[in-house]
Amino acid sequence: MGAYILRRILLMIPTLFGIMAISFAVIQFAPGGPVEQVIANLTNQGGDSGDRLGGGGGGDLAGGGFDASGGDANSKYRGAQGLDPEFIAKLEKQFGFDKPPLERFGMMLWNYLRFDFGDSYFRDVSVVDLILEKMPVSISLGLWITLISYLISIPLGIRKAVRDGSGFDVWTSGIVIVAYAIPGFLFAILLMILFAGGSFYDWFPLRGLTSDNWDQLSWPARILDYFWHLTLPLTAMVLSAFATTTLLTKNSFLEEIRKQYVVTARAKGLSEGRVLYGHVFRNAMLIVIAGFPGAFISAFFTGSLLIENIFSLDGLGLLGYKSIVARDYPVVFANLYIFSLIGLFVSLVSDLTYTWIDPRIDFERREV
Repeated sequence: MGAYILRRILLMIPTLFGIMAISFAVIQFAPGGPVEQVIANLTNQGGDSGDRLGGGGGGDLAGGGFDASGGDANSKYRGAQGLDPEFIAKLEKQFGFDKPPLERFGMMLWNYLRFDFGDSYFRDVSVVDLILEKMPVSISLGLWITLISYLISIPLGIRKAVRDGSGFDVWTSGIVIVAYAIPGFLFAILLMILFAGGSFYDWFPLRGLTSDNWDQLSWPARILDYFWHLTLPLTAMVLSAFATTTLLTKNSFLEEIRKQYVVTARAKGLSEGRVLYGHVFRNAMLIVIAGFPGAFISAFFTGSLLIENIFSLDGLGLLGYKSIVARDYPVVFANLYIFSLIGLFVSLVSDLTYTWIDPRIDFERREV
């Protein structure tokens, strides 16, 4: 097993390199880079717009004494006509675009290997501090939605498998399919209208994970306040999160229940509970439980952007979206690098979980 783990770790290096290389290459052809963002703000909003961008970008350049009234009309940046070429060159140096792409890519990889992600272009804060600041929201959503969906899906899937074809199986399947078909963001808007002061009741808050008086509350009150804020976002996200796991659990149990060893166990006089949970459960739940790390990462990183927007939760999903729109490349690439690295390790953990649940599985004998 040690050799298998080592091979998987070594394979992460070219995989991660490929992800970063392709993403970096795509960015080179994307219009509206950070330099153009600053130029657009300067030309459309006036000379003080650079200050509104923040300390990391062109804010300190906008007041640097450059003449924006004349200059080279043949600038390679769209909208740069009439700006001083020296000012454009200063912007390029500020963002690192005065170097060739390959040199910039090599420097980025070298820094990322040392987990040095630099500073945000348009915010006066390091990328690491920015990600850590948004992490509690994403961890809260990802962790609780995964736990709740598994707590609903596994018992429901087992029950549906045991009563396959019954009325219970039919109507619960209908509920699961309908829940899966309803977009989470649409259900979130409905919850907001009904229970968050939209048009009916004002029972739940619409902003943040905690109330403004959080520091003044006792620990029991803090816990209640935390879950009070999470109720509507988690309800909106859990609606469709449990559908896939429920059907996967049911199908896994059905496949195992029909095997010969189950017939033999029943013939020996074992109780249905002993057969179901002593023999079937371990084999049927292999693929479901082993997928837990991946399900958590998926909910953690990809499943909360629209929910964060609707309920004003400032997490990693919203951070990534705003960074892409603003062309804040240090934040974009740092998120991509960290999430890809975590995803690769989670994939390895999922494989190792298989061997922990069922020792008969031996990846050592398989070709990688």
